[in-house]
Amino acid sequence: MTTFDDRASLADLTSTAERVRGSVERVIEGKPEVVRLSLVVLLAEGHLLIEDVPGVGKTMLAKTLARSIDCSVQRIQFTPDLLPSDITGVSIWDQQRREFEFKPGAIFAQIVIGDEINRASPKTQSALLESMEERQVTIDGETYPLPSPFMVVATQNPVEMEGTYPLPEAQRDRFMARVSVGYPSPEAELQMLDVHGSVSPLDDLQPVAHAHDIVKLIEAVRDVYVAEPVRRYVVDLVAATRNHPDLRLGASPRATLHLLRAVKASAALAGRDYVLPDDVQALAAPVLAHRLLPTAQAQLNRRTAEQVVADILQRTPVPNAAVRSQATAPRFQEQAYGEQSPGGRGY
Repeated sequence: MTTFDDRASLADLTSTAERVRGSVERVIEGKPEVVRLSLVVLLAEGHLLIEDVPGVGKTMLAKTLARSIDCSVQRIQFTPDLLPSDITGVSIWDQQRREFEFKPGAIFAQIVIGDEINRASPKTQSALLESMEERQVTIDGETYPLPSPFMVVATQNPVEMEGTYPLPEAQRDRFMARVSVGYPSPEAELQMLDVHGSVSPLDDLQPVAHAHDIVKLIEAVRDVYVAEPVRRYVVDLVAATRNHPDLRLGASPRATLHLLRAVKASAALAGRDYVLPDDVQALAAPVLAHRLLPTAQAQLNRRTAEQVVADILQRTPVPNAAVRSQATAPRFQEQAYGEQSPGGRGY
């Protein structure tokens, strides 16, 4: 298994990640943070929910990320008449062999693009629950493993739009992060007219990494060091969502795991083999906000989940850490971790 003990290996893996990011940014102009978050979720073995109004490039982002990696890709167009078996597969009776034969569904791919996921019924959406959490599908008592790497990239319009179904809480909790693409800047939109005006940029897009490269990246991310005070900081942030007066549903223990994995991937993309509190603060809102349910009073006061997370970040003491790494292998020396003023950066 590739680890960060090999410094040349770390450089190679960082280079691979940069190639993928550069490939996506050729198509998605002016959104570097959105592209970076997508790559963080991929390397953290998570799933990405892209939520925004129509026409801002949600599906384009998903397709560009998929095409930048040489792996199997399936696209599912979620519609009200889509059945669960269309996603997971179905067992069909074979007359000649006189036995049931399993026909895999669209979920059996390394990257699955679920376009407008909230246009399907909750029953169909629930077909993704087992595959997203356990990376397997169970049909008629038989369990079929999914390939590695495996990532679901789902797009959806805001639930206020016509003809949509809100995602169940259990479904939203399985997405590691939610991102909004947003409208481009005038300069980026002008460049988009030049690049996208006559041909689709996806036509000339070639893979810049293989699936086994991504697997190596994922294995290396698992070895990123997280000091005990930083782990406690993650737990404190998540626990604060369960007691906040503006929330009727806080983040789950799964959210704690997802946040930890995401910050490790973020540190790896930054070329570090250890996590800083900055990584946690940068990813707290994308990882936690979509899981939170504001109270009725908070909704009346127009308090969003992102605002609540920002408030929790301000109120939760930040650890003060000194992390030392050497050239050949990481050596970590933890100093006394004292509480800083709320919202302060004490490292």
